[in-house]
Amino acid sequence: MAELKGAIIEFPANGRKVPGYLSKPESGSGPGVLVIQEWWGLVENIKNIADRIAAAGYVALAPDLYHGEATKSPDEAGKLMMALKIEETEKDLRGASTYLFSQSSGKKLGIVGFCMGGQLALFAASKNEAIGACVDFYGLHPNVKPDYANIKAPVLGLFAEKDAYVPAAVVKKLEADLKQVGVATDFTIYPGCDHGFFNDTRKEVHDVAAAADAWNRVQKFFKKHLS
Repeated sequence: MAELKGAIIEFPANGRKVPGYLSKPESGSGPGVLVIQEWWGLVENIKNIADRIAAAGYVALAPDLYHGEATKSPDEAGKLMMALKIEETEKDLRGASTYLFSQSSGKKLGIVGFCMGGQLALFAASKNEAIGACVDFYGLHPNVKPDYANIKAPVLGLFAEKDAYVPAAVVKKLEADLKQVGVATDFTIYPGCDHGFFNDTRKEVHDVAAAADAWNRVQKFFKKHLS
């Protein structure tokens, strides 16, 4: 793991303080990008992704939606994900975006989420017009049902062919549903890959080539829509 470049901060949301990991580019300023955690929590991998986004010229904020809890156990992660109160989470995400705007130079925010966070990225985009570019990495959360018609941002979708949680048929339906209500989409399903292919701390599913291609797509997407 690379040495972390950012810091844990707190931002106000829903009348309380919420922790998050903030990482800035060397220039000190740039458009803002929200980074939304997987079901594991705000772990080192998510912080490292925020650092990578910051190194590409953005101010990145990963809000801690579990408020300090994190795990390496799939069973525990599932419990944490299902215990998430969606209304409270929406307020946390709105507070994060307000704080990020104060730290960034762009007129719109980007958002990128992984697994649970991918679905929450779509949800946030449906609730917040400040989001101008949305990236969904293999999004999944059974209790999060975004109103696609309210999404004004273009959506970049990055999925895995062998994903048992988000199979190809589900991905194709999501893309069709978004297109039906006028959302601009750019979806890729990576052949032979599994859920979590972008997570380089999970060697059993990480795919070097797919992750590199996805990262290039994310950078081009944010550059196009946030510059």
